[in-house]
Amino acid sequence: MGKYYAVRKGQHPGIYTSWPEAQKEVSGFSGAEFKGFNTEAEAQQFMGQAKTARPNTAGMIFGYTDGGTRNSGNVKGGHVKASDPAAWAYRLELPDKVLSDSDGEWGATNNRMEIMAFIKALEALIDQNQQTADITLVLDSKYVLDAINKGWLKGWQKRGWRRSGGELMNAELWQKVSQLLPKFPKLSLVWTKGHADNQGNIFVDGLLNKTMDEMVKAGRPIQSHSTTTKQPLQTKKVKPAGTVKKNYPKQAPKQQKQVDQSVSDIQKALEQLDLFKNP
Repeated sequence: MGKYYAVRKGQHPGIYTSWPEAQKEVSGFSGAEFKGFNTEAEAQQFMGQAKTARPNTAGMIFGYTDGGTRNSGNVKGGHVKASDPAAWAYRLELPDKVLSDSDGEWGATNNRMEIMAFIKALEALIDQNQQTADITLVLDSKYVLDAINKGWLKGWQKRGWRRSGGELMNAELWQKVSQLLPKFPKLSLVWTKGHADNQGNIFVDGLLNKTMDEMVKAGRPIQSHSTTTKQPLQTKKVKPAGTVKKNYPKQAPKQQKQVDQSVSDIQKALEQLDLFKNP
């Protein structure tokens, strides 16, 4: 990722040298336009400040991806269990419509779902013949971003899809990413803090949580939540789904009667020992 972030439409349009600064200007701003660049000259051209003609931005696309899992072993060193639901989601804001989709699987890690969300978003753009458009994708996964921006992906490929220390998790997904990226010459990737105030990130987080809720309720993976909206939507905060409530069955009348009798017997025994008296 470059060192310059141009915010053409936002709270305070301008060029910023750090993403956190730029993010404050676009989070929650409907119709925000922003992009990262390697040079200030490119950022100025995007802003229309250069003497050259203002670039055509009719085809600009903004997207958001996210992945998550409800890890029942959610402690340091804990492992995802086969019964843990996991899901991915994306939202793509095209000039004439908005696309979103989500799906899940059991026993998948958070990292796997983050990669899946990224892959599915790129594949959806290809399906729409938009791979050569000016695209900015916003992710909250530094793992995915660092793998691409810091050259980890190329290193893994050179070692036969292995890490320098051994096995590479999700190697088949990283191979897919390496095949897709060259198809997108104008793709920019930026990071956002997860579950904070970025409306697009909040939307996809809510969508994948809905998927996991339905998986738990159905006891199996559910059909994807693929949607297409003709006109771009006004993004609103989506309250992420909370923890699934467990409805424990009530005691059967016969069982409850046995429990009550046991309590009564214990109480009488304690009264005889003068250890317990009713008020």
